Amino acid sequence: MTVNQDAAHPGEEAPSLFPRVADNEFGYDPAQVERFLQAARATYEGQQADDAVTSSVVRRTTFDPVRGGFEPREVDGALDRLEDVFAARERNAMVQEQGQERWIEGIAQVSGVLRARLHREPGERFRRPSRKNVPSYAIEDVDAMCDRLIDYFERDVPLSVDDVRRAVFGRAMGDEGYEENQVDAFLDRTIELMASID
Repeated sequence: MTVNQDAAHPGEEAPSLFPRVADNEFGYDPAQVERFLQAARATYEGQQADDAVTSSVVRRTTFDPVRGGFEPREVDGALDRLEDVFAARERNAMVQEQGQERWIEGIAQVSGVLRARLHREPGERFRRPSRKNVPSYAIEDVDAMCDRLIDYFERDVPLSVDDVRRAVFGRAMGDEGYEENQVDAFLDRTIELMASID
């Protein structure tokens, strides 16, 4: 894992890790991004035992919007690559600790749980929110992603982990859509599985 740490010449501003948006536009808070990357570097180099950064932590990390901040697409792309690095390390550590066979058994177990939900009837794959005034995900959009995942897992139809990370669903309200938290948790597990076998 590399982070740009080139020293600036005296009197010059230190180089920015990422391009910034215009001063009147919103980007990610640079201080938060830099702190997180420092924590990730410390974990990667074995210097941070408490609050260690994992692939799951990378995936769930968010930053506050500020004017003139870092370009979100650039940061998101870097975090995707960082997540892949940590996922590969975690997979290798698990194989080394438990053996290849146990790791494959674990993958098969997780895959079975995910596929069981994918094979539920369209419109019935996830819970509906119990309250009518809360945002939810459009059912047809989530079901379309589920169909793509079935093709990926069972028919070897190409689908990248980035396609799942970047999935965007239309909005619904209340029980007209799927509960967002449950869909997000399912996709998190799916991304973990895809990252561990790619």
